[in-house]
Amino acid sequence: MEPEEIGKYARSFGLSFAITSVVSAILVIVKESNEDTVLAWMKAATGHHWITHGLFDLILFVFLGWALSRPNDGEGVRISANWLIGSIVGAVVISGLLIMGFYI
Repeated sequence: MEPEEIGKYARSFGLSFAITSVVSAILVIVKESNEDTVLAWMKAATGHHWITHGLFDLILFVFLGWALSRPNDGEGVRISANWLIGSIVGAVVISGLLIMGFYI
């Protein structure tokens, strides 16, 4: 059985998801640690801090996915499927540990 090749958008947006997951966890910590500044600004921007947070995550995800699909003459980032899966799982675990650690 030959290994399956994954497409450039699967690689690019998968890696974008991993990065966005960690950045989102860090944003949770930053905004909860700075209620008078960051959290207040995020509430004022859209009416609720979680709406602003979600928009930030969505914009970051789409931008990074697009940007990571551009290198290597438009072929996208060169990573294996196994490396991508490991990155996604690792990022989700790290994100969860960051948030859990902050609230503990």
